[in-house]
Amino acid sequence: MNRRRSLSLALASLAAGAASCRREEASQAAAKPAEASTPPAPRKNLEGQSLTPVEIDPSLEIRTITGLRPFRPSGFVVRREEREGKILVHNYGHGGGGITLSWGTSQQAVSMVESVSGQSCAVIGGGVMGLSTARLLQLRGAKVTLYTDALPPDTTSNIAGGHWWPVSVFDKRTPEFAAQFIEAARFAFRYFQRLAGPHWGVRWVPSYYLSEVPPENGWIAGPGGVLHETQVGFRDFGPGEHIFPAKYLRRFHTMMIEPSIYLQALLRDVQIGGAAIEIRRFPSADEVVKLPQQVIFNCTGLGARDLFADAELTPIKGQLTILKPQPAVDYNLIMGRYYMFSRADGIVLGGTYDKGNWNLAPDDAVRREIVEGQRRLFEQMRANQQGILAAAR
Repeated sequence: MNRRRSLSLALASLAAGAASCRREEASQAAAKPAEASTPPAPRKNLEGQSLTPVEIDPSLEIRTITGLRPFRPSGFVVRREEREGKILVHNYGHGGGGITLSWGTSQQAVSMVESVSGQSCAVIGGGVMGLSTARLLQLRGAKVTLYTDALPPDTTSNIAGGHWWPVSVFDKRTPEFAAQFIEAARFAFRYFQRLAGPHWGVRWVPSYYLSEVPPENGWIAGPGGVLHETQVGFRDFGPGEHIFPAKYLRRFHTMMIEPSIYLQALLRDVQIGGAAIEIRRFPSADEVVKLPQQVIFNCTGLGARDLFADAELTPIKGQLTILKPQPAVDYNLIMGRYYMFSRADGIVLGGTYDKGNWNLAPDDAVRREIVEGQRRLFEQMRANQQGILAAAR
C-alpha cells in the first residue's frame, strides 16, 4: 500500500473513532442506556483512487521535442566482423528500446572481444549505447577513445521517454535474435537496479495500461511472456476495480530513467574512467577503420544506415510535449497511442510512432491532439475519484 493511501485510511479511521466517541458521550449525558451503533459503510478502495491526476493546461507546457528511433524490423544488431585487419563490433538499431536495452546489448558487444584489458578501443557514438559500451570496456580494463559528433544533452538518447520496457524493438524475430533479445533485456533489468537512486536518476514507479478490452498476454508481456518476471507487482483489474477511464487496467512496477540526469552521470563516469573524447563525424566506414585503435565499436544508431550501408534501418519519429514538473504525480499511464511519464524535469506526454519520417520539425496539430486527448483522460480520472469520495460521504 502506498504512503498516500495509508494516510487516507488512517485519517478515515480516526474520524470514525471520533464520531463514535461523540455519540457515546451524548448518550451518557442523557442518562440513556448505551445502544450498539451501526458501523459506517466501508469505503471502497479502488486501484488508483489515491493517485494525483495530471493537471493539463496550455500554460503548463514548457517544450515540445522530436526524435528519430533507429528501428530495424528484424531487430537490433550486435555482431562482430573483421575488416581490414581490425575487429569491428556493431551495437545499434534498438528502436524504442535503446535506454532499456543499453547495458544488455553493450555487455553482449564487449563480450565479443576475448580480452580488452590493456587494449586501446574506439567507440563511435556518444548516445546511451556508446557511453554504456565505453563504460563496460573501461570496467574490463580497456583504454577508450570516444568519437562522436554530439554528447549529452544533445543526443537522440536525451529525447527518450526513459520508461524501462523494451517497446518497438522489432517486427519479426528469428530464434537466434529472440535469445539475444531476452538475454540483453534481463541483463539490463538487473544492471539498472544497481543504479536506483537520485545520483543516476533511476527510480521505481507503477505503470498503468488502460484498455477497453481485456489485456492480451503476448510473447514478451503478461503471464507466460518471456519478460514477465520483470513486471514487478503485476496485476490485472476489471470493470469496477479501478478508477481509470477505461474498462480494464493492467499494472506493474518498473523503472523510470531520467535521461537528463542519467546520461550526464554516465558521461561523467566515462570521463572519470579516463576516456579520451574526440568530437568528429565520419563520412564513411573507410574512415572508421583507419582509426589507430585495433578494436572498434560501432554505436552510431541511425547513422549506421549510411555509414555501414544498413538499408534495413529506418527512422521512427516520436514527438513529446513536456509539461511543468508535477512532483505529486508519481506513476506512468499508457492508453493506446497516449502515454504519460512522470519525471523530475517534467510531465512527458506522448506520443507518436511515425515510421519512415525523417522530418524532425514538431507538428503542432499532433501536439494539440496529444495534449487534448490526455486532458480529457485525466479530467475523467479526476471526476471518477470525486464520484467515489462523494459516494463515501
